Amino acid sequence: MVEIRFDKKFVEIFSKLDNFIRTKIQKQIKKISDNPEVGKPMRNVRKGTRELYIKPFRLSYLIINKDLIYILGLYHKKQQ
Repeated sequence: MVEIRFDKKFVEIFSKLDNFIRTKIQKQIKKISDNPEVGKPMRNVRKGTRELYIKPFRLSYLIINKDLIYILGLYHKKQQ
């Protein structure tokens, strides 16, 4: 099974969200743990990371190896 670790910044933002959005994010994290390649691969400065769109947010994560995924952050689409 894949281990998922969370960045402090992600935890801080996640704790401030309402339950509806939290549930959507938790479902997407489950999807990432089942198939880490599901997110869109990033280029340039963010090369090596992947993002998954959860309206209106983007969930950024990094695949360390086949057994470890690091959730980097959650940000609003307009903050890109």
